[in-house]
Parts: sequence; structure tokens; C-alpha cells
Amino acid sequence: MKKLEIVIQPEKLEDLKAILDDNEVNGLMISNIMGYGNQKGHKKVYRGAEYNVNLLPKVKVETVVEESIAETLITKIVAEIQTGTYGDGKIFVHEVEDAVRIRTGERGSDAL
Repeated sequence: MKKLEIVIQPEKLEDLKAILDDNEVNGLMISNIMGYGNQKGHKKVYRGAEYNVNLLPKVKVETVVEESIAETLITKIVAEIQTGTYGDGKIFVHEVEDAVRIRTGERGSDAL
């Protein structure tokens, strides 16, 4: 099993949810986060004064999927979500050793 942590721009959340639904991904967690990457934010002008905005709003979506569909899912997400500009986001992939459904005690893939 693979855990995908997908960090994207907030306006791309519905597109991402559609991709996950189309691939029958069960269960996801969504968090509103703030951060920056290589660009370190950007400058804004407010009432003539220039200031740096270095913590930009992002959305983090976490899900655990079967290893067999993880790479296909990543490819689809990158193709659909990318705009080619800074701040498109990142996908972090982690190995998941086991999962347990608390209600039934099911383990592994059955717990997903």
C-alpha cells in the first residue's frame, strides 16, 4: 500500500476529488495548510506599500491506495492538476506497512 500526500492549490481541489472518485479511491483526508516552496512566496502592493507574502494557502489531501494503482493515479493527477506555474504543488509517496479498520478489525487492503 502507498500513502499519497498531495499538496495543491485550493482551486484545484474539486479536480483532484474527481480524479480520485474516477479511480474509486476510498477515503481521503483534506487539510487547509499554508507554506511555500522554491519561490519563497511573492510580493504584493497594498495602498502603495510593498510587502512579502511568504505563506501561501494550500490544500493537503492524504489517501492510502493499493500499490498497483499508485503510479497510474500519480500520472493522472500530474497531468490534470499542473498549470506549469510555480505553486502547482507536490505529491509525497510513503510506504504503508499495514492498515487496520477499527470497527471490524480488518487489516491490510481489506481495511481500505
